[in-house]
Amino acid sequence: MSEENLTIDCQVHSYLRNSEERPWLGFLQGPEEVSGEDMVKAMDSVGVDGAILVSPNSLYGYDPSYALDVYAAYPDRFALIKPFNPDSEHVANEIAAWAEIPGVVGARLFLRADTYSEENPGLDRICIAVSDANIPLNVMCAGNLSMFSNLAARNPNTRFVLDHVGLIQPHVPPVPENPFSDLDNVISLASFDNVVIKISGACTLSHQPFPYPDIWEPLEKIFDAFGLDRCMWGTDWTRAVDLLTYEQGVEAFRVTDALSESEKSTLMGGSLTKIYGWKPSN
Repeated sequence: MSEENLTIDCQVHSYLRNSEERPWLGFLQGPEEVSGEDMVKAMDSVGVDGAILVSPNSLYGYDPSYALDVYAAYPDRFALIKPFNPDSEHVANEIAAWAEIPGVVGARLFLRADTYSEENPGLDRICIAVSDANIPLNVMCAGNLSMFSNLAARNPNTRFVLDHVGLIQPHVPPVPENPFSDLDNVISLASFDNVVIKISGACTLSHQPFPYPDIWEPLEKIFDAFGLDRCMWGTDWTRAVDLLTYEQGVEAFRVTDALSESEKSTLMGGSLTKIYGWKPSN
């Protein structure tokens, strides 16, 4: 596989089943366990060369130790992102230390309106810290795009990655009646030069079976607004298992005629290598 045609998933999770040795803090929709080995097997089965491994906040909180274990076993296949707590007084130092770890390519923030106010100083502390560390901040803010917009506007030196198409996505059927209802607000964020977007989990927004033809018209509006160099394909597979298989989440983007072969190459790996400064070496 040439470098130009690497297929890289911009978001996957790995975790062990709930146990006393590694207890879950909460619940994550998906299989009881997706070990690093399981994730690599799934990727190999459909020709995915690498993936960004995001430590699951709902299971492990701010502890990335299992993701680090997976990276240690498969350093040629994964890069790492973990979430951070804006309420931590030491978050700047925590981000600086995280950025020095081999394999790390970013940080993550859950920006929920019911949790953090616009005035929370920790939000800007995180933005400044990731900028200083020269890593992007991945932000989960579906349903709260106005707060994200304000954060991006007042932190122009921070590189932001908008998670999961910026839209609320179902974890189980049924798909909402109008899953792209917030599309105009997503598109408005393309005006910020420091914002890129994950086209991750997009197949879960479809009302039609594989290969999900009804997602392409709204996605093309996002591609036109951001440009494909600012868009990264991904599956968020484990969360979506009740809606589609990993193979379907990959193949839907390969078989579509909505994109040329060169556009698919950019979306499914080329843009990611530039945004995160990383590529798998397998």
